Amino acid sequence: MSLMQDIEEGFKKALKTQDKMRLSALRLLRAALKNKEIERRGKLENPEIISVIKGMIRQGKEAVEQFEKGGRTDLSEKEKAEIEIFSGFLPVQATPLEIEETIDQIILELKASGIKDMGKVMKSAMARLAGRAEGQTIQAIVKQRLSSA
Repeated sequence: MSLMQDIEEGFKKALKTQDKMRLSALRLLRAALKNKEIERRGKLENPEIISVIKGMIRQGKEAVEQFEKGGRTDLSEKEKAEIEIFSGFLPVQATPLEIEETIDQIILELKASGIKDMGKVMKSAMARLAGRAEGQTIQAIVKQRLSSA
């Protein structure tokens, strides 16, 4: 089942159970995805949907920070609940050990010998770990591994 179908199923379930918080969050997510589809002029693939969800989580975290600075704990709690709902649609995050093992395997496969091969390793690593690890984390590990190679 695609991620878009999972989101639609979650929306239908929230409608049936009258879960107002979940329904509100999923309406926001569906609107953002629809806007992205219109912008792109086509259906979204899972990596693009993940990107939209991560963007919404990032915005939510920034909003939580602002609301807490302003003493609006009610709005802060609402944003935190939305972030939790959005996070439920993301793939399971890779552990640091899994990331390191994947990068080591890629380095061996590509026979990367130094920092000059970073681009090739990063391209392959980002493809294999798409949605499961942050780009900055992957980059730091790749740089460390290739520097010591």
